[in-house]
Amino acid sequence: MIKHDYKPQNNKRFFEPSLFSKLPAWATHPYMIFSMAVLIMLLAILLSNDIEQQSDLEADLKPANQEYNSGEISIEAPQNTVINQPNSHPPATANYSEPIEIPLQIESSQLSDTSLKLLDTTDKWRSESVRKGDNLSLIFKRMGLSPQMVHQIITLDDNTKILKNLRPGEKIDYQFDNNKQLLALKYVIDLQNTLYLHRESISADNKPVYTSQITNKTIEIRTAYVDGTITDSLYMSGKRAGLTDTLVVNLANIFDWDIDFILDIRAGDTFSVLYQEKFLDGEKIGNGDIIAAEFVNQGDSYKAIRYTDSKHNSSYYTPEGLSMRKAFLRAPIKFSYISSGFKPRRFHPILKRWKAHRGIDYRANTGTPIRAAGDGKVTHSSRNKYNGKYVFIQHGQGIVTKYLHMSRRAISRGKRVKQGQVIGYVGATGLAEAPHLHYEFLVNGVHRNPRTVKLPKAEPISKSEKNNFLVASEALVNQLESRKLIQSTSQVAK
Repeated sequence: MIKHDYKPQNNKRFFEPSLFSKLPAWATHPYMIFSMAVLIMLLAILLSNDIEQQSDLEADLKPANQEYNSGEISIEAPQNTVINQPNSHPPATANYSEPIEIPLQIESSQLSDTSLKLLDTTDKWRSESVRKGDNLSLIFKRMGLSPQMVHQIITLDDNTKILKNLRPGEKIDYQFDNNKQLLALKYVIDLQNTLYLHRESISADNKPVYTSQITNKTIEIRTAYVDGTITDSLYMSGKRAGLTDTLVVNLANIFDWDIDFILDIRAGDTFSVLYQEKFLDGEKIGNGDIIAAEFVNQGDSYKAIRYTDSKHNSSYYTPEGLSMRKAFLRAPIKFSYISSGFKPRRFHPILKRWKAHRGIDYRANTGTPIRAAGDGKVTHSSRNKYNGKYVFIQHGQGIVTKYLHMSRRAISRGKRVKQGQVIGYVGATGLAEAPHLHYEFLVNGVHRNPRTVKLPKAEPISKSEKNNFLVASEALVNQLESRKLIQSTSQVAK
């Protein structure tokens, strides 16, 4: 049998033992050898990633430079450079020093003003929605645009700075040209305003030149009229007449100082309202303010006119110029009913004895907000076993209001408050059987019935505005009366 000898023919080992004997012991330890192998592998992976990223960067940069002006492009070959063309056999010594002109038919990307107006009518728009945590860089990345484009657009002018404050749920519409370069961009700011960005031209160094503008649509204001008769509550009667929830609340707030819409209204009371409607491009987009209104309560007529003065402050006044707003609210809370009225003698349900009840108990659910009846300063904000949690407010003209049995106080002692400001919440603290607000009204230290006391008036319209107001007031009152007459005539005809 023939034996095959696989040993080196020089009969010498590939590594001489003497080589290892010269190395320190730690260098030949298995852990050290394994660690070095892992380190080499990691270095190899990092180097390969750098090479891939460099390749991707080069690939990303190439499309950004592939933009051309419309028309013909001349490509000049450097002098003394031999150009070999297929299917041609020039002499070996032939040199081409003259430029070779290659006509290219490329679609123009410049937009005129007319083109901008037609952008909205095209079907080439694509959309990208703004997601939670998005910014313009992330959105442009999903669109396929480079970071350089983000910087160019965000720093273009003051118009495009609004793109820094995008909110989730909004969207950006955009158009690309045939070379997949950004041609136009649209961002709807609100119902009236839209940001347009479009490419005007290509610069000499093949960079796009953009311009922006914000278009503004005018909202058309129309006057609408509605009237109705109370059959149950103001809310239900107003809804049946055609008022929205907001308009019903606004109507109640206008007459809130004169009429208690829980206790005072009766079946047969009437209301009529002139209010604004907003239209955009012929479509209704919402309602505006009530500009004139009348409420007839138990035979008494109350009219209100909205007026905006020269300082752009708006408020409601009587047709004569007196403020509809009183210095105090008739009731500081939206209540369900009055559980106990203002009485000189009442049997206390907890103390089990007769004593005066010098306030009004308004029943309401726990947590119902309690409002300050008027402007003033908080003199007390504390609690005891009788009043529970309570707040006292000192107003002008010797008037003090007290609010008892709160579940929680929302104002501290020494603070100043405005009329309508929330100062606490309904509860049943102290001597109380159920959640309610005990409200007291004192004039010069004497308790008065909050429901019948004559409330001080707020400031009337200023003398400098009086003439202008009377002209506007007369016109609105006449319009209100004529609308009522037309409406009643049409109802009779039916």
